[in-house]
Amino acid sequence: MSLLLLSFLLIIPILLLLRRKRKPSKRVPPGSLGIPVVGQSLGLLRAMRANTAEKWVQERINKYGPISKLSLFGKPTVLIHGQAANKFIFSGGGNAIANQQTQSIKMILGDRNLLELTGEDHSRVRGALVPFLKPESLKRYVGKMDEEVRKHLEMHWQGKQQIKVLPLMKTLTFNIICSLLFGVERGKQRDQFLDSFQEMIQGMWSVPINVPFTRYNRSLRASARIQNILKEIVQKKKIELKQNAASARQDLISFLLGMVDEDGKQVMSEKEIFHNIKLVMVAGHDTSAVLITFIIRLLANEPAIYAAVLQEQEEIAKGKLSGEALTWEDLSKMKYTWRVAMETIRMFPPIFGGFRKAATDIEYDGYFIPKGWQVSETLVCVFLYP
Repeated sequence: MSLLLLSFLLIIPILLLLRRKRKPSKRVPPGSLGIPVVGQSLGLLRAMRANTAEKWVQERINKYGPISKLSLFGKPTVLIHGQAANKFIFSGGGNAIANQQTQSIKMILGDRNLLELTGEDHSRVRGALVPFLKPESLKRYVGKMDEEVRKHLEMHWQGKQQIKVLPLMKTLTFNIICSLLFGVERGKQRDQFLDSFQEMIQGMWSVPINVPFTRYNRSLRASARIQNILKEIVQKKKIELKQNAASARQDLISFLLGMVDEDGKQVMSEKEIFHNIKLVMVAGHDTSAVLITFIIRLLANEPAIYAAVLQEQEEIAKGKLSGEALTWEDLSKMKYTWRVAMETIRMFPPIFGGFRKAATDIEYDGYFIPKGWQVSETLVCVFLYP
């Protein structure tokens, strides 16, 4: 009897194992994960730098269909394509999707930036940033931006027979960012800032392998240098605000330092200020530079549109004194110019995509996406990262 019982006990695990094997597994999309860690990251990065990312995505869709698996930036990935996928992602997937970026972006910008925060922390930091960045607040900075544009044109455009637009637009947007966000004027500190910033953003989309001489490693070191510069700026502005030698409205850093809650406590910590200043820098730099570049290309290739924009600008200039700065009221008169800018954004979106995370287990179109997988939407597809 004991021998029969022992035999039965030994057979139970085997029966359970066989039953588990017969149970159908969750459906996994077709495709290959490629080389561990690297996967298809290098191919996508090459396509993005060559401005052929849409073609790269379309080739995968042609090969595997609208849903496929691959590996990007050190993580297994699911690519989902189509209007239904974009609607699902942009609507939040029924609260199934939360904010989260790739490891490289998180480490370069810092874990206290707005894209990484959730719940009360997200609301608190967003509430601190939005008042300064909304159009009503930006009205007072139109003259400062106009001054930067005038200086830029004098230095880099006037008298030149040939120019490269995109690099110059990146320089222009960076100078406006330095003036508007930090109050850092032209000089040695701004030049150091620019060199480190350009090196930092090169590794935003990269395989997160932190070894010497990699793009990711160089970006991390550049990010650390930027944070040290920001520390110096913050300490200087703290002293100026304490001595009433500066206004809390003169730039973003001063504004954030001056924000306190009901108990008189600073709303954002210094670490949060550093990380979110880097976020605002990145968010406003390449996107603006790319958009302005495409607008200039459009005006160069479409004489009728160029003539209409020029006429509108000349009408506004007639009402200004020589050298007088633009105002918010002048900008409100640029209705045709604004429509040209909006149409350019529609035709040539300056952002390839962003990243989120599955907050719960998700079933989509017959496939299973486990909780914790990262989600990235692009203009032509949606990427999902575990």
